[in-house]
Amino acid sequence: MTEFGSGGPGRPDVVDELIDFLTPTVTDVLERVDADEFTTVQFIEVLQTDPAANDAYLEALRRWGENDHYSKMVVHGQVIPTIMRRSGIVEWAGFAHGEDDPYAVSAWWKKTK
Repeated sequence: MTEFGSGGPGRPDVVDELIDFLTPTVTDVLERVDADEFTTVQFIEVLQTDPAANDAYLEALRRWGENDHYSKMVVHGQVIPTIMRRSGIVEWAGFAHGEDDPYAVSAWWKKTK
């Protein structure tokens, strides 16, 4: 059994694999978001309304390999925010105080494009 985030000997980090896997999906949805600012929670809700994007999201949860709660902690708290930061489409605009997210500390994002 490997440690969390460890792909084991000779295998890339699982978080990095999930980032690579979800980047095209998250980028596509980010480009289509029709809002100047939004929270991580709001973004994930929008992502889940697109059938193909939701399938990719569910596959990422499955690939993490733990129960639903822990898988969402990784995808919501590490994978999606990392993709968003790297995208060049949005920038982090601060913590979303009072925004309920049972899986991560929610943040505000501001579109740059």
